[in-house]
Amino acid sequence: MSKSTLALVTVPFITGAIGYVTNWTGVLMLFYPVHFRGIRARWLQSVARLLPYKIQQIPGIMVGGIGWQGIVPSRAQKMGSLAVDSGIAKLGTPTEFFRQLNPERIAEQILESTRDDARETVERIMNREHPRLWRELPAPLKELVHQRVQQQLPDIVHELTERVTDNIDQLVDVKLMVIKRFDPELANRIFLDMGRRELKFIQNFGFFFGFALGIPVAALTHFVTFWWLLPILGVAIGYVTNWVALWMIYEPADPQKWGPVRMQGLFVRRQPEVAEVYARIVADEILTISNFAGELLEGPQSDRTRALIESSMRPAIDRASGPARRALRAAIGASEYDAIREAFAAEPVERLIVPLSDPEFSRTQSATMRKLIIERMKEMSHRDFSELLRTATREDEWLLLLHGAVLGFAGGLIHLAVFG
Repeated sequence: MSKSTLALVTVPFITGAIGYVTNWTGVLMLFYPVHFRGIRARWLQSVARLLPYKIQQIPGIMVGGIGWQGIVPSRAQKMGSLAVDSGIAKLGTPTEFFRQLNPERIAEQILESTRDDARETVERIMNREHPRLWRELPAPLKELVHQRVQQQLPDIVHELTERVTDNIDQLVDVKLMVIKRFDPELANRIFLDMGRRELKFIQNFGFFFGFALGIPVAALTHFVTFWWLLPILGVAIGYVTNWVALWMIYEPADPQKWGPVRMQGLFVRRQPEVAEVYARIVADEILTISNFAGELLEGPQSDRTRALIESSMRPAIDRASGPARRALRAAIGASEYDAIREAFAAEPVERLIVPLSDPEFSRTQSATMRKLIIERMKEMSHRDFSELLRTATREDEWLLLLHGAVLGFAGGLIHLAVFG
């Protein structure tokens, strides 16, 4: 076989290899490395600010460095925000999500953890706020106070839990909660678990589509012998291969019939299956009772949580005092009584919320949350569902297309160097 014939025959295989390598490395670029690898320098940050916005968003340049970080992990916080806007916010409200965590069971968990501490809390507050009164109070009366608190505690906790549930929209910023938990590792896992089949398809599709495009390229280069033609056609093949692969994953969102062929985006076609994967991750790692508890105690609206708990506890303390409340106010004075009441209202804030941070309890409460998310996701329109993943990467698709074009150009030059 002559060298010219061999060069002609190998063109489809070269273009197939270009397609495969382009898509394989494109997938790697999406997810790896999880954290930035390269060189950082302050002067690079200054230079980066002068570049066009799209160039600034290239992983590496955005942190003032020369290197790379996977596109998905580098956009983790932004993707967390988009995950709320394009996904979680469409699945339910904060109140709906919190109610799935079973407020009744939450109240029982708080009771189990605080019942044994109630006596110690009463002793500590009374010894601090009115030590003489508490010291001189006869033991039977002290025991009566403790019994009264224990009797009233279940009603107090259940009423408080219901108030927190009713006001959860004002107490927790769900979007901020999601963004905090959307670290690079979690962002990668969501994409890889949800889109594993489609990512594998992209790699294999690259070879077959590239090979098919190589046949007319071989014929064209046989009749048109400009040396630069093959590298230029390589650019087109690399670009088009990536574009078609991305299009086939997400489009068309709604099923369409093209003659006898039924077409629908590969990712959208698996909506019921993907819904279960997404629901598992969101219910087990993001919208958990422990994360809600953390936001209630330490989030930007935590002062509202404390105010709500304290305002709920004040009348509950009066109720716990029972018939003795008026006599107690008269005996120690209204201001002293109010001071004790305020102390009892403020003291248990953290003790009431911290039990919800227990990981084991959080896991047991995730099943109903998972069920709700699955049901809502299966009800989503195909278009909304396809946007779950694509919205987060749409702005960066041009990088994958550019990557394909560059590798296609390199492949054309290599073929020229070998067979030129």
